[in-house]
Amino acid sequence: MPSLFTSALPVNEKIRADVDRLQLGFSHHGIDAYGIDKAELARFFTALEWAYRRYFDVHVYGAEHIPLSGRAMIIGNHSGGVALDALMVLASCFFELDPPRLAQGMAEKFINKVPGASQLASRLGQFTGLPEHADRLLRDDRLLMVFPEGARGTAKLARDADSLVRFGTGFMRLALKTGTPIVPVAFVGGGEAIPTVMNLYKLGQFLGVPYIPVTPYLFPLPKPVKLQLLYSEPLVFEGDGSEADEVIHGYVEQVRSRIAWLIEQARALRAGTLKPEELELR
Repeated sequence: MPSLFTSALPVNEKIRADVDRLQLGFSHHGIDAYGIDKAELARFFTALEWAYRRYFDVHVYGAEHIPLSGRAMIIGNHSGGVALDALMVLASCFFELDPPRLAQGMAEKFINKVPGASQLASRLGQFTGLPEHADRLLRDDRLLMVFPEGARGTAKLARDADSLVRFGTGFMRLALKTGTPIVPVAFVGGGEAIPTVMNLYKLGQFLGVPYIPVTPYLFPLPKPVKLQLLYSEPLVFEGDGSEADEVIHGYVEQVRSRIAWLIEQARALRAGTLKPEELELR
C-alpha cells in the first residue's frame, strides 16, 4: 500500500542521489535486507530537508564525531512533546555527513497500534524497540539512534525540556555486547519549538498513544525556532555486557554526564555567553 510520502511528495534529485550513496546494500528493486525502501527514503528526506534547512534554524556542532562507516550508537536526550529530537538527528546524519548515513531508531511499541505508522516507519528504517532488532542492526554495522529516557523523556514539559530524567541501561549492555562505540548528542531548543504546558494522558490512551501534549496555542505544532545539536567524540567502554549492575550504572552515568555537559554548553551558546570556537566536544 503506497504511503503518504510515496503518493504525494516530489523528490529532490540531489537527495535521491544521496540516498543512492547510503551504505545499506539496496537490491535492484531499491529495498535493503530490512525492508527499507530507497524511494520512500528519498521522499522522506525531501520533506525533512525543508524543515531542517528552511523552517527551523538548526545549528549542528561536532558532526565529525559520527563515524562515516561501521557500527555506532548515537545516544541523546529527549526534549519533550513529540519526536522532534529524533527527526533532527536523522536529518543531521543525512545532510551533514559525507557520505550520508541513515540513523535508525528504536520506536516506541505504541506505534504498532497506529494504522499505517509501523509499516511506514519500517520502510524508513525505524523499528520497534526490541533488543533483538537493535542487536541485529549493530552486528550489520548500522548507525543506531537511542534515547535512553524513553517515554519519560518525551513527556517533559517545556520548563523541563533541557533537564535529564533517569536513563535506562539496556543500551549500555547492548553496546558492550556488540563492541559498539557510543556517540553522545545533546538536542536543545525543543522546549521552545513545542512549549508543552501539560499532557493529556487519558485522551492519549483513548487514541492509542502515551499522551497528547498541549501547548499555549493548544496543538503541538512546532514553532520555527533555533535548534541545536552538539555531538561529542565517541565513548568506548570495556566489557561484554555481563557486568554487574553497579558497573553498568557507572558507565551509563558517564554517558548521561557527557550529555548534560553538552546541554549546558548549548544553553550557553543560546545565551551568548559561549562562542562556537570555545565548545568542548571531546
